[in-house]
Amino acid sequence: MKAAIVGNLFFGLIISYFAFEVGKWIFKKTQTPIFNPFLIGTSIVIFILKFFNISTDDYYKGAGMILFLLGPATVSLAIPLYKKWDLFKKFFVPVITGAIVGSFVGIISVIILGKLFGMENQLIFSLMPKSITTPFGIEVSSMLGGIPAITVVSIMLTGITGNVTAPLISKIFRVKHSVAVGIGIGVSSHAVGTSKAMEIGEIEGSMSALSIVFAGLLTLVWAPILKFLV
Repeated sequence: MKAAIVGNLFFGLIISYFAFEVGKWIFKKTQTPIFNPFLIGTSIVIFILKFFNISTDDYYKGAGMILFLLGPATVSLAIPLYKKWDLFKKFFVPVITGAIVGSFVGIISVIILGKLFGMENQLIFSLMPKSITTPFGIEVSSMLGGIPAITVVSIMLTGITGNVTAPLISKIFRVKHSVAVGIGIGVSSHAVGTSKAMEIGEIEGSMSALSIVFAGLLTLVWAPILKFLV
């Protein structure tokens, strides 16, 4: 019975959808950042896999379809660019500058901390693309000689952290300009963070979505250059 259910192509897809919907329901009821739908959903999936002793290979038979959709989803980020083209032209310099500096600092911080904590080079390479969206991150990790599986986990954790803490960090550092908030979220915590930016406001969401694309492309440029510092 278990083998038949787990072996079904849609098993991973269904429990992923179920877990995320439960996460959304809990967040809606609590309105507490710590009960973020992504965090709750991920925790539920991990619990199900561990409790029922289900291998990740079986899970990814269906869940892999969601991962496949990340590519088209990233391309669809061109929609906010089209809708906010006038706004983008107006704030072209802040968006590009934020993406350049943010992607550079994101990689350098991983290298410095990795060296301080004595991490192996392959692990550092795996963590370098943590702040960009998954399709970009997997490509960069493979290009550097990292471990894509670790990269995916680090990207997920970075996104969840940004989603949960973005409003608080903006408040602490008194970042009030909608464009600045959006760029900061997009560059540091990719699509998962952008979902929070869209909750904050339309401009924040649009700027965050734009920043994801540029940060991803710039990381593809920065990573091979900064690799030699490891």
